[in-house]
Amino acid sequence: MSTQYEVQGSVAVITLQSPPVNALSFGLRKGVMESLLQANENPDVTAIVLIGEGKAFCGGADLYEFGTPEAATEPTAWTVISALERSRKPVIAAIHSVCMGGGFELALGCHYRVAAPGCLFAFPEVKLGLLPGAGGTQRLPRALGVETALNMIVSGEPIPTEILAAIPGQKLLDWVGSAQESLLNDAIEFAKSKANITPPKIRDLPCSHPQPQAYFQFVRNMVSATANGNAAKYCINCVEAAATKKFDDGMVVEREFFMALLETAEFHALKHVFFAERSAGKIPDLPATTKTRPINSVGVVGAGLMGGGIAMNFLNAGIPVTILEVNQEALDKGVAVIRKNYESQVAKGRLKQDKFEQRMALLTPTLKYEDFGDADLVIEAVFEELSIKEKVFKQLDEQLKPGAILASNTSTLDLNKIAAFTRRPQDVVGLHFFSPANIMKLLEVVRGERTADDVLATVMALSSKIRKTAVVSGVCDGFIGNRMIEELLRQAGYLLDEGASPAQIDTAMEKFGMAMGPYRVADMAGNDISVAIRRRRAQERPELRYSEVGTRLFELGRHGVKTGAGWYDYVPGRRDPLPSPAVAEMLDAHRAAIGITPRKISNQEIVDRLVFALVNEGARILEEGIASRASDIDLIYILGYGFPAWRGGPMQYASEVGLPSVIDTLEQFQQNPNADPSFWTVAPLMKRLANAYQDFSKA
Repeated sequence: MSTQYEVQGSVAVITLQSPPVNALSFGLRKGVMESLLQANENPDVTAIVLIGEGKAFCGGADLYEFGTPEAATEPTAWTVISALERSRKPVIAAIHSVCMGGGFELALGCHYRVAAPGCLFAFPEVKLGLLPGAGGTQRLPRALGVETALNMIVSGEPIPTEILAAIPGQKLLDWVGSAQESLLNDAIEFAKSKANITPPKIRDLPCSHPQPQAYFQFVRNMVSATANGNAAKYCINCVEAAATKKFDDGMVVEREFFMALLETAEFHALKHVFFAERSAGKIPDLPATTKTRPINSVGVVGAGLMGGGIAMNFLNAGIPVTILEVNQEALDKGVAVIRKNYESQVAKGRLKQDKFEQRMALLTPTLKYEDFGDADLVIEAVFEELSIKEKVFKQLDEQLKPGAILASNTSTLDLNKIAAFTRRPQDVVGLHFFSPANIMKLLEVVRGERTADDVLATVMALSSKIRKTAVVSGVCDGFIGNRMIEELLRQAGYLLDEGASPAQIDTAMEKFGMAMGPYRVADMAGNDISVAIRRRRAQERPELRYSEVGTRLFELGRHGVKTGAGWYDYVPGRRDPLPSPAVAEMLDAHRAAIGITPRKISNQEIVDRLVFALVNEGARILEEGIASRASDIDLIYILGYGFPAWRGGPMQYASEVGLPSVIDTLEQFQQNPNADPSFWTVAPLMKRLANAYQDFSKA
């Protein structure tokens, strides 16, 4: 049993006990039902309190049960909530910390709700491609009103106790306590006061909207412009049913849409991402007992946009940072940018003034490496040039104390070479932050061939403290993310050679779901940077072919947003870039020079070539052991490169399409002499997996 049952005076207390967040697993559901029956049969019990042990009231459904027999085994969540609602004796939910998803629905099924301050309430199901499927779409509009409830359900964002309690006319929270520590005692006293009152039910409350047809159409129009997949639209349908139908009829609508969403590729993809985030930190050959090194102070070399953003992550976590630059002007500029970023957050109400002052007080600017003497970790964020990295790491090696961790923010360079610049390669690790570093969630952790286990364990633990999702990569050119994106960009160049335009390629990829197309990204990053990378690769990997179209653009001085002209034209005051006649003319001349007659290219071919380029290279990365699992690759592309989460990442997308179909497409691309046929040789791992699947299907 995953619950504890005890009687305190005339009040039965049912405590949910399923760490870490009391998820609604079969064991917990069964325990609640048995305890509820016991309380109702005890003549000395006049009221019941339901409370969660530890870090949450209840965090929702147990996703590990989805697709297993236990998920549908009675008592289900629907059965438990119905039993709470039908209890002859009043049931009071004592809510603290986290009340989300199925846990929120559990609370809505109780007769009363008392809450501790600071508790977060949410229906995050939409972020998994689902909707609240145990009465949430029908009860919450009755408790909070149609519009507030729909906003919560469609956004999936958490809202604290204090905001919900202040909503005029709300019927969700009956009482708000003064502290979590006294919540149980307060709930018991509240329960005693309701002992002889007929228990009220949220399902019996009225639910309507003065202009339902116009309002729900307005919301549908808004959602269609911002949301992908069916989940948000189905949520709207369900809340509309709550406002226009009887409760039981609305429950039928909710159940129908919930079951439909369970079968969608969107849900399977988002569930895959959910588990990918939880497995990324599990490193197969790193013992769970590995001790970590203390990180009480951090140094950052470089106060540019990347270095400043990296520093902010640690300041936000309350960790002192010493930031270094080569001259006072650059240092002052970097500190000013950090200050400006925080001031912007204060102005928008996202950061309190005292927190801003506390964070700035933790920042120490310096021009001297000697000031890193007490640092436990120093991260280098200087120009991506090996000779510059060498100078930095030799100075760090001289100044840092024994046991300090030396980290490089390199995005492509050989970490083993960087580690060899020091006398302590075991203390060197790659921490590849993504720009803007203070916002992007992904952290690519590069494990060198001599990186110590405790160094790896330390930075993985530290990533959680600075609210990053860390994924481990081995050492290769570009690591996981940039190595794969290189192949996508090479194919994008060939597509331009063959007749596509930058705008067509970007539009096709954005319709597929990418946050931005490759040429809009290139203009933001700077086309001069792309040319510098290609020139370095020409020396290091002369066998790697590229279209010369990017070099032609560079020679025109069109370096991107920073010069007002790149693959697109940029007009001051206009948000969206414009297709460029000059680029179209350049493309025509380029195609003529290389002897290619442009052809009509479909959007589907664009998507297949670019996404399957990622997949084919990703399979090679897996085979080489650079990535531990396919889901790590998916996570990198979703969090770092704007791949649509609702497609699950490139590797999951390939699985949904079907590996035999993907392989057929790769072999077709291999027949195109303009698309680097050698690259489209199918990765051996994909062939083995496809053959294994076909053998299994025949068995």
